[in-house]
Amino acid sequence: MNPTNSTLLFTCIYFLIWHKKGKRLWFLKKTSSNNEKNYEAMIVSYGSLAPKRYMYSKVMKITSSRSDQLGRGGYGVVYKGRLHDGRLVAVKFLHDCKGNGNEFVNEVMSIGRTSHINIVSLFGFCLEGSKRALIYEYMSNGSLDKYIYSGNPKETLGWERLYAIAIGIARGLDYLHHGCNSRIVHFDIKPQNILLDKDFTPKIADFGLAKLCHANESKLSMTGPRGTIGFIAPEVHYRNFGAVSTKSDVYSYGMMLLEMVGGRKNVNSMAKSSSEQYFADWIYDHFAADDGLQACDVTREIEEMGKKMTFIGLWCIQILPIYRPTIAKVLEMFERSLDEMEMPPKQNFCELLEDSAQNMSVQSASSTIPEDISLVNSKSLEELPSH
Repeated sequence: MNPTNSTLLFTCIYFLIWHKKGKRLWFLKKTSSNNEKNYEAMIVSYGSLAPKRYMYSKVMKITSSRSDQLGRGGYGVVYKGRLHDGRLVAVKFLHDCKGNGNEFVNEVMSIGRTSHINIVSLFGFCLEGSKRALIYEYMSNGSLDKYIYSGNPKETLGWERLYAIAIGIARGLDYLHHGCNSRIVHFDIKPQNILLDKDFTPKIADFGLAKLCHANESKLSMTGPRGTIGFIAPEVHYRNFGAVSTKSDVYSYGMMLLEMVGGRKNVNSMAKSSSEQYFADWIYDHFAADDGLQACDVTREIEEMGKKMTFIGLWCIQILPIYRPTIAKVLEMFERSLDEMEMPPKQNFCELLEDSAQNMSVQSASSTIPEDISLVNSKSLEELPSH
């Protein structure tokens, strides 16, 4: 092969390689662009309900190049920032995501369509390739967990304020379950996801695991469990207990309510005895021993308030979802006197789990038993397994 032909051959090979590489880069760029267009189309479809979209450079300016960190989690990092109109915000920068972003858009859309005093407000978001951020209203008193797990949570917040926070959270959940055009199940209700503003008004936050469904849907289809250990409803893991529904949020709320009363985490790996491992049993046993809430450091003056929170919490964490109240019923229970409320039965989780035949009958019964059952007449619960 002469030099002229060799040069021509190498030139052709180089051109083909460059052309192929260029086509691949063009295709990747086009695919990425198409994905963003799909997200944009989803967002535009929500019209005025869609929150404002910010460029990444603008978000960096809002947070002064991420100079004031507020917190960090598995999802990413939260920084304090300020909008052009002077409003303080909390900006959550999510870790770089290589996925298709559907979950991110779902979070934006679920919280973006809400407007309630007990739901944190989403001011805007950033979706720029793998860079994703959420811009929330700033909550100066942080999250609930730092108060209820402190040395003296009742001295820090006071029982009246704690009681008001419990009702506020229930109102926020009631709005998500019954007040939106689309029903929203949060799936991650816990103290860390309850934020407190300057007046200690509670606001539900972090909708990363939320699921939207039609208002007339009572059951949800799920591809896998979601939530936080200690707050996940039994049916989310074991479907034989019943259908996954808004009652799953009620369970999480009930466990959180008991933590607010007890001032300790329900998952206690440092417990000295196995009887203390299950937090609900620990609370229940103190009531059964007629020592009231003294074990939870409750004074006589506010004993009724603490007892009511505990009664409601124990009802909410009934193992079988058909025997839990709806969150609307929970709000009604807060309005009742203790004399009108029955102590819920103590259930054996292990026995229910092992008895698969009974679990299957419960699953079929959950489709016929009304969502709201009587929580006043204990006779309706005689068939429930208990210790």
